[in-house]
Amino acid sequence: MNTSKPSSKPADLSQLDALTGGAFTAPTSGERAARLREWLATDPSVDQMAEVYRELSHRDKGAAKALKEKLDELKRAKAQEAIAEEWAAKARALIEQPCLNLANAMAWQRDAAKAGAPLSREPLAGLKAALAERMKAVEDLQHRVQVERETALLLAQRIEVLSTKPWREAQALLETLRTDVTQWQAAAAQFNADPAWSSLDPKFPKQLEASSQQLTLVWEAFCAALEQAAAAAENAEAPLPAVPVWADELRLARGEVPLAAAAVAATAAAVELDLAQLQAKAAEAVGAALAALQQNLAEGHNKATPKLVSALRAALKEHGRHVSAELEPQVQAALAQAGELAGDQRQRADQLREELLAKAVALTQAPEGQRPGGRKIQETLRTLREQWKATDQGGAPNHALWKKFDEACTAAHKLVEAWLGKLKEQNEASRAQRLAMVEDLKAWTAAHADNSDWKAQLRELHAFSERWRQSGHVSEKLYTELQPQWKAAMQAAHARLEAAQQESVARRHALIDEAKQLGAAPTLRIDAVKALQQRWQQEAHAVPLERKQEQKLWEAFRQPIDEAFERKGSERSKSASAVSEHDKIVLEAAKALEAANAGGDAQQIRAAMQALQDAIRGQAAAVAAEQAKPAAPAEAAAEAVADAATEAAAEQAPAKPAPAPRKIVAVRGDDRPGMVKAQPAVGRPGDKGQRAGGRDERGSRDGRDGRREGPGRFERGDRADFEPRGPRLGDSAFRAQREAIEHAEAALRKLAAQAHGEVLTQLLGAWEQRDAAALPAAQALGGRVGNARAAWVQALGKAPTAAATESLLRLEMAAEVPTPAEQLDARRALQLKLLTRRNDPAPAQTWAQDVAQVLASGYDAAQARRLQAALKSLLRK
Repeated sequence: MNTSKPSSKPADLSQLDALTGGAFTAPTSGERAARLREWLATDPSVDQMAEVYRELSHRDKGAAKALKEKLDELKRAKAQEAIAEEWAAKARALIEQPCLNLANAMAWQRDAAKAGAPLSREPLAGLKAALAERMKAVEDLQHRVQVERETALLLAQRIEVLSTKPWREAQALLETLRTDVTQWQAAAAQFNADPAWSSLDPKFPKQLEASSQQLTLVWEAFCAALEQAAAAAENAEAPLPAVPVWADELRLARGEVPLAAAAVAATAAAVELDLAQLQAKAAEAVGAALAALQQNLAEGHNKATPKLVSALRAALKEHGRHVSAELEPQVQAALAQAGELAGDQRQRADQLREELLAKAVALTQAPEGQRPGGRKIQETLRTLREQWKATDQGGAPNHALWKKFDEACTAAHKLVEAWLGKLKEQNEASRAQRLAMVEDLKAWTAAHADNSDWKAQLRELHAFSERWRQSGHVSEKLYTELQPQWKAAMQAAHARLEAAQQESVARRHALIDEAKQLGAAPTLRIDAVKALQQRWQQEAHAVPLERKQEQKLWEAFRQPIDEAFERKGSERSKSASAVSEHDKIVLEAAKALEAANAGGDAQQIRAAMQALQDAIRGQAAAVAAEQAKPAAPAEAAAEAVADAATEAAAEQAPAKPAPAPRKIVAVRGDDRPGMVKAQPAVGRPGDKGQRAGGRDERGSRDGRDGRREGPGRFERGDRADFEPRGPRLGDSAFRAQREAIEHAEAALRKLAAQAHGEVLTQLLGAWEQRDAAALPAAQALGGRVGNARAAWVQALGKAPTAAATESLLRLEMAAEVPTPAEQLDARRALQLKLLTRRNDPAPAQTWAQDVAQVLASGYDAAQARRLQAALKSLLRK
């Protein structure tokens, strides 16, 4: 900001606001954004948009977002225009070159697409189409050159085949053959005038020129031999042609012996070969060569194809005159197919080479972030070179493409060399780091030579191992060098720990033997087992072992002790399973009580409960009878002496008045449902120094001196008022009688609730019918009603009065039940009224009279529900 002109900023903002249609002064962000979009629709200049965005972005970024997107779009378009101009210039340069390089033309489209050039828009779209047309023209010209080259080869083959036929047949086909040769020469001459001729690979013009020279030589020699044969046929003195077939034919016409027949006759054989035998031999030789070539063509063109073609041509030269008419077209077709496949194979080989060249170039032209790693480049280069070798084996090599491919591979290999250098540096750093770790481990071993904290040592050694594992990747050679050193250092560090572990294992085996002895003993000593387990835990905490080994030893230690406990438990279960006669009686009584519970009769349930209690205490009478039996003579005499002494002392002592009964302050006992509370203890006459309240002069209750042992301790048998109990019940009998009693108490509570509901139903029915006779009996209503039932009868016998609203509220207050919402104000008013009447009885004391007031009123269903809710609680209290 220019501080010398402070007034310029408001003026600029006002101008920008006027320019944008009030975008700066709009009250809301949405209106500012809408006005900006309207302004952008007028296509403002880039400078204006940049100025508006610079002033508006730090005020309202949301509104300026559309402006920023527009600027970014223009920036991208401008960048794409620059890229398009750059690649358009490269395309024009390629098109204007007199000699177009196909590899460069194909690379232009690929590189332009990678650079993000808009190839679908002009001018790149037109340049791309023009370049593609020129490339297509070059490729078509290459194809035509290969076709004409193969045509020249076929014409030469036709001439060779005609040289094996009679010369008159060759003379008859001379004009046709001359026309074909002339047409081929004219077509070959037209290639030089083609605009794409200069863009061809140098090998194609050379191949066409060689084919033209070969065809010209063969054609001129054929014509000269044919003219010489015609002259020799007219003049017997004329020389014979150089073609053996024609020369033999002319000799036969002159009456001379052919050279081949003369040689055969002169050397040894006097038997002339029959024409059928010659044809058979020719068919065999040419057929074998033809079959081999056809099989090779069916499998695909390879290196053996040219050799097989040469073998077939040699067979034709030797036996061509005797080849049958059926076999000759097959031979010509096979030779033509071999020529076409050879051309296609060469073209395909060049395409594969160009693809390999593109892959090699792409290894170095990829961006830094997308370039593969060094190892990947190394493997790719090795694969590309092997594929190039395989391509050269299937056809003729292309030295120009090989030179470019080798240069690209060399450039890519520089990246591999740089990667190998970095890898070497990393290996050196890793080697130094690992050697330092080995030295640290050796120093740690020396420093802990006298340490016996085996757990801490094991943790630190584990930390060393983790550091070694996480120290990075090293080569195989470096790993082979360093790993033995690390293992030796680690083994030395573990030596003392392993020795301690072996000693600990020996001690644990000794503990296992002791556990076996304890388990095998007839009586299991719990204290000895606990002490042995404690010793095992101390040993386990002192010396750690490998997890599996420690678990195995622990299971071996625990097994004999577990077996001993299982044996003890089985013996206990056996003894518990033996049910005594008393348990049987209790079980039968419990079953009878359960049956009574299922019947739902309260009297039967109470009778069954009493029978079960009698069964539980049934053996007490037998114990008492056993104690009441006459004692032995010696014991009886002792008791008689003691009784006489007691009576004498009683006669001499003055008579003492009987102690007054003391007031019971508190009673301790079992307060569970169904349990009988203990009776208060009464002091014995013989207790000395007993105070009021049950404490003696020494401060203890019931004459006890506070000691739990000794001759002064209170014994259960010393109490005359203590009810003796029967023998101890077994587990099954105890559980059965407890569950039967609990079920009986629940059934009685359920029956009582049902009876209570029936009583309430009868009471409400009597109120509704105004029938005093239908009112439940006093016994059914319960003891809390008392004499109030007579008042209820009188209320039902009178004519109904007005609704007793206040009596219902008093009943709900006495029963502490909720009041309907519409009566809450009345209840609060009544509570305030009762607070002012301090001497009036509370609703809980007059609820029976309130019920009489309600029964005297007329029946109403809503009031009946309120009365039922209140009586349900009041009659139970």
